[in-house]
Amino acid sequence: MSTLERLEATIAARASASPETSYVAKLNAKGLHTIAQKVGEEAVETVIASLDGSDADLVSESADLLFHLVVLLQAKGVAFDQVLTELDRREGLSGLAEKASRTE
Repeated sequence: MSTLERLEATIAARASASPETSYVAKLNAKGLHTIAQKVGEEAVETVIASLDGSDADLVSESADLLFHLVVLLQAKGVAFDQVLTELDRREGLSGLAEKASRTE
């Protein structure tokens, strides 16, 4: 089992815990808007760390971002494997060609 698979399983297990004992359960209790906002905050912190922080800061913020992204995906009922499947689909495509193929 990969690190991301273990993370996804841990987050799934903690989602049903008490919000007093689990950060994941607390986020879920606050709802989708709060979870999405947290992903946005972590994304901004990752960008800031990439520009002004150390490599260790970037690694730490990237881990926070991935964690919160998995919480968001689960809150929406989307398995991380679906994201990996989409990345597999895009493999070998030019980024410009892939972007041009998207429908609005």
